[in-house]
Formats: sequence, structure tokens, C-alpha cells
Amino acid sequence: MFFQNYRKHINEIEGVQFPSNSYRQMVLQPAYDEAKRHFLTSMVQIHIAHLKMLEEQQLVSPEDAKVIGKALNSLDLEYYKTRDYNPQFEDLFFRIENKLIELGGDVAGNLHIARSRNDMGIAIYRMTLRKKMLSLMQELLSLRSSLIAFAEEHVETIMIGYTHTQQAQPTTFAHYLKAVIDQLTRDFKRMQHAYGTINKSSMGAAALTTTGFPISRERMQELLAFDGIIENAWDAVAGADYIAEAASVVQLAALNLGRTSQDFLLWATQEFNAFRLASPYVQISSIMPQKRNPVSIEHTRSLLSSVVGDTGTVLQMIHNTPFGDIVDTEDDMQPFLWRSMDRLIGIYKLFGSLVITMNVNKDNLLLRAKNSFANVTELADTLVRSENISFRQSHSIVSRCVRVLVEAGEESLANLTWEVANTVSIEITGKPLQISQDNFYNALKPEYFVEVRKVLGGPAPDTMRESLKAAAENSVVLEQWLEEKNKAIAEAEQQLTTILQGWQTHE
Repeated sequence: MFFQNYRKHINEIEGVQFPSNSYRQMVLQPAYDEAKRHFLTSMVQIHIAHLKMLEEQQLVSPEDAKVIGKALNSLDLEYYKTRDYNPQFEDLFFRIENKLIELGGDVAGNLHIARSRNDMGIAIYRMTLRKKMLSLMQELLSLRSSLIAFAEEHVETIMIGYTHTQQAQPTTFAHYLKAVIDQLTRDFKRMQHAYGTINKSSMGAAALTTTGFPISRERMQELLAFDGIIENAWDAVAGADYIAEAASVVQLAALNLGRTSQDFLLWATQEFNAFRLASPYVQISSIMPQKRNPVSIEHTRSLLSSVVGDTGTVLQMIHNTPFGDIVDTEDDMQPFLWRSMDRLIGIYKLFGSLVITMNVNKDNLLLRAKNSFANVTELADTLVRSENISFRQSHSIVSRCVRVLVEAGEESLANLTWEVANTVSIEITGKPLQISQDNFYNALKPEYFVEVRKVLGGPAPDTMRESLKAAAENSVVLEQWLEEKNKAIAEAEQQLTTILQGWQTHE
């Protein structure tokens, strides 16, 4: 009796017809809200393209195409963008289909010839994702251009480079920034590849096995500005690697920039005092007037972690799912990827702005480099050249010199004298130094260390300028690729608009 009463109670709360209240609130309502924000335009574009293809393949008569076309043109998309979920219709697709039949009569039902929600839904996901990927890539290039311009101002800004979080060797701020720029370039190229995977047409796969109607999958690809067709129909509706690849490259891009934001957060401390953020990017403490909290960098790091989390959710939701049409890879999962991409777009914009407006403490960075032992590698290299000894012998001389300084309480190679080095040289090699005192002291300077590192990839100013020039020239190529992809989509959309208008004027 208790069970029967409890079931009756649940039925009163949930209802006895599909969908139950909890299913509607947990699944259908959120999915509908996302669909009306992201899918309406793509859905109508697919309707237009499919109708045109059916007409061309003589699967729908010109007269019926005109009727259906007029119904499509009569859709008030703004109305659907503002309407709440209606349990009368399972989802946005059926709500639009119902309206088309209401507007065009039963003949409008022929719009679904040789088509399924499966292949159509995948096409919509891909059309949505490709635009988000292009927007993300555009913002990445904007950040990259900002960093190139900023680096060009700092090819002679000496700073210490770190390995294992310890002082390693002198370099320049531009050298560090160029490494970040190159990493962004690789992120862009990974996104290019992901875009190629995304921008394939599923249309014509129908539910799983294509169709017995003589459709043209190639025509659908062309009309919808896809770069290719997913040949196998099963793969077209089951494959989720296009999502996984996109999530992976977005995740890696966030991880990459996260490492840089961690460096910047450390360098913004008063102890490092490497740069000073502009006022719009710092927050004053409510109790400590001296504080200039670098919250913009903190939020950058934190939000990048959320991007990693959302993309990780995408991969987890795909994990161990059947290789077939399955909801795990659809409405519940797609928003996590969109959100991660939208967030990364905003982070790129914020990070580029805070970098280009910061003031770098050049004198402080140079002084720190001078008051350190970071230049010892060049002293060892110089002694190899001047004394005609092996690098291992030279290394031993310099190591002994550093030990002498440390034991004397000195904290900088700048306090090393030619006389001390000469004494150590005699002890280790049995020979006095041949290098002149002028050349010896020059080898202790961080400026000299940087200047002689002219090898490709090094921080020497002229080398760095050439590297940044090449990066700027490559920007033109990357921008052109983006422009071509955006143009192809825009032209296809305009063609669909023209086709729709044609059905209005055709007699």
C-alpha cells in the first residue's frame, strides 16, 4: 500500500505523460534554451539547403519547393528566440517543423525527405562549433599581434631567465615573449587542424545508413560551406572525435597560457618588481592602502583553469560511450565546449590588453641581472676561446671563482676580479690567463652575454628583431586563412538567402 501511494504521489508531481516535470526541467528546458540561442539560424539554413537540393534532384516539385520556401521565409525567428520551452514539442526542431506544416500545409512535411534529426543535428553542431573556433582563432591572433608589438619594444630589455625556478642566464624580455608568441602560433595551427576536422558535412547520412532517395550529399556540402563530407554514414552520426579534438586543442591552449600567467603573477610581486600593471588591471585593498593587487592576472589564471575543467568535462562525457548516435555527445555536452571557447576568447582579450598597457621596469631587471651569477656561462665560453682550453677546464675555473666569491660573502659575478680568476687559472691549468682585463670584465656583463648569442633562436637584439619580423609577416598568412574561411561561410549564407528569396518571387 505504501508503494502504491508513493507512486501516486510521484505521478502527481511528475505527470503521467512525456515529458515528466523533472525530465523537462533537467534536460529538455536547458537544451531548448541552448538551442534557441545557438541553433535557429543554422537550422533554417539547413532547411533551405536541403529543400534546394531536393528540388534540384527532382525529389520535390518546384511548386512544392515554392510553398515550403515561403513557409520558411515566414518563420519569425525572433519569436522563437524569446519563447520558453513548450512541452507540446519535444525540442526546437519539432516546434519549427510543426510551424512549417501549419504555414505550408502537409506538403511542408516533405522537407524531411531523406533526412533525420541525426544528420541534421550533427551538421548544426558542426556549423555552430566552426564559427566559435574561427572567433577564438581571431582573438588568438589579436593577442599574438599585441605580444609581437610589445616584444619589439623590449629586444634590449635585459632580464634573468630561469630554469627550475632558479636564476639561470641573462636574456631579454623579448626573448621570453617570442617563446610565448611561438607557442600561440602552434596553438593556432592545432586549431586550424581541428577546424578541418569540424568542418565536414554529415548531411545525407540520415539516421545511420543514408537513404534510398537519390540525394546529392555533395550539393549539401557546397551549400552549407563545409570543406568536405563525412563519407561513412555511421561515422557521420556517431563520430565525436571532432568534438574531442576541439576540446583538446582548446584545453592545451589554456594550459599553455596558464603557465605564462603564472610567470606574470610572480613577476608582478614587489619582490620581483619586473613590471607595473596599468591602473585598470589592479585592485586596491580595502584595508591596506599600499596594495596594488594584480587581480587581472589572477583571474586570467583562474579562468584558464576553468577552461581546462570544462574541456575535461567534454572528454569525460565522451569517454566509454557507445560508438553510435547517443545523447552523451549532444545537447548536454556541447555547451561545455562552447563555454570554454567563449571564456578563452575573453581571456585572450584581457591578457593582450593588460600586457600592452603595462610598464616594464627595465632598470630593475638589468640591475638584477648584473647583481647575480647568471653570466657565468659566458665567462666560461669566453675562456675557452681566449685560453685555448677545454670547456670542462674552463667550467672548473669559473666554478672555483664563484666558490671564492660566495665564501667571501659576495652575491654577484660583477665582484669577480681578473686577479682572482688568474690565480684560479694557474691552480687548475698551470697557466696564467691570456685574456686582457678589458675583455675579461666585458665577459661579466649581461649585455655582452645577450649580444653574442646571435644563433637562430637566441636573444641577441638583431636576431630577435629578425625573428619578430618573421612572426609579423606570418601574421598576414594566418589572417588570410581566417579571412578565407569566414568569407566562404558568409558567401554560402548569402547564397542561401538568395535561394530563399527566389522562392518568394518565382511564379
